[in-house]
Amino acid sequence: MSQNKKALFIIFGGTGDLAYRKLYPALYKLYKKNYLNENFAVIGTARREWSDSYYQEVVYDSIQDIKESDQEAKEFASHFRYQSHNVNDTENYISLLKLADQLDEKYDIEGNRIFYLSVSPSLFGTVSSHLRAENLITENGFNRLIIEKPFGTDFVNSNALNNDILESFTEEQIYRIDHYLGKEMIQMLLALRFGNPLFKQIWNKHFISNIQVTLAEDMGVEERGAYYEQSGALRDMVQNHVLQIVSLLYMNEPSSNDSKAILKAKVDALKNLKAVNQENINQNFVRGQYTTSKDNPDILDYVSEHEVDPESNVETFIAGKIESTHENWEGVPIYIRTGKRMKAKNTQINIVFKKDTMNFFSTEEVKENILSIHIGPNEGLSLQLNNKQIGHAFELEPIDLIFNPSADAPDDYERLILSALMGDKTNFVHWDELAESWKYIDSIREAWSKAESPLYLYEVNTNGPTEANELLENNNDYWVWS
Repeated sequence: MSQNKKALFIIFGGTGDLAYRKLYPALYKLYKKNYLNENFAVIGTARREWSDSYYQEVVYDSIQDIKESDQEAKEFASHFRYQSHNVNDTENYISLLKLADQLDEKYDIEGNRIFYLSVSPSLFGTVSSHLRAENLITENGFNRLIIEKPFGTDFVNSNALNNDILESFTEEQIYRIDHYLGKEMIQMLLALRFGNPLFKQIWNKHFISNIQVTLAEDMGVEERGAYYEQSGALRDMVQNHVLQIVSLLYMNEPSSNDSKAILKAKVDALKNLKAVNQENINQNFVRGQYTTSKDNPDILDYVSEHEVDPESNVETFIAGKIESTHENWEGVPIYIRTGKRMKAKNTQINIVFKKDTMNFFSTEEVKENILSIHIGPNEGLSLQLNNKQIGHAFELEPIDLIFNPSADAPDDYERLILSALMGDKTNFVHWDELAESWKYIDSIREAWSKAESPLYLYEVNTNGPTEANELLENNNDYWVWS
């Protein structure tokens, strides 16, 4: 069976930063690896008035750092066409259909189409309905709709948005992208948990003390101030990336390794999250906002960023203690932490195992065994163990067993686009997951409002407000990464 896939990609938002930085390089990598060859084409659409030749130059420029040769890069870019497009104009879709049919015939694509929506969520329903009404959805090939986040602003809004899309596409045709699910180390989680009897047997309350998830960014909101004013860290990071990771950590073993079984296990894990309310919100969640510091006077505080309200109380940091009601996880919290302008860019998961108090070493000598999953910027695994110090004395010291994956591992968008081409939805977000995550996020926002939860300021280039440490200290825990 040939690995070459036939497809026409129609990218709404083809002139955007995401397309330039992520989508075009990902498509080129698939081209280099022969997943895409002669039988593919790309139509980029946006409001700008670009020509095909200029668009191809943009695509060519986007792959300069990874191209193997000028000739190959130009041949790849030759498969791209551009159409200036108003998403509300029916005539534009009629023109788009004509171009799509021409490219389908030219490249023998057989009616396979992937529609990629890298536009405002408010336009998802509009674009979807026009694709159906103007017959861009084919009958003789597959049709798949890839949607970028954010998908709504709360459960009610996202549900209405989803219903709009379902009028034109089935759930099986919808691929909601969360690029974290395409990361190598996130994909390793299931293999680690269920492919190793060592971890499979101890992944429960009897052996794990707590789990920590850190998604730290050293940059500020940059040019995304207007968006961030509407989202904050809770909607921007926790609703999607963080809760997806939490579901993979708390889920029970699926009945099989197919996408439907994995989905069910993840949804069950999200349904089992302990409720957050006005009474417990301030004991379990801390919100913060970055401010300038004497050591970094040139770095703006959040309220001075472009398109940010000077009186804004939007959180740029959130730390929380998430718990499960499932009997396997009684007393085992997942501590989460994510924020802007933190000390360093770092994404990692730390599984902290319980100390064995019944042994001939003193409790002070025995350190916790910690399994660390390093997601970025450096990928890998490390397992902290206790070992005898080298020398005459019989004393313990912690050592790390380290694994670093191959440098040529696929990047997240390359992996996810290939999954969409193959019709594999395992690493895409199903509506059932999205619904449960929004319900949980909505409960936090409602509880914050009712409890008048404080917004703590933290200096840039730190690990957030000190109050975040108290979430762990109250349970005699500590942040592994600091």
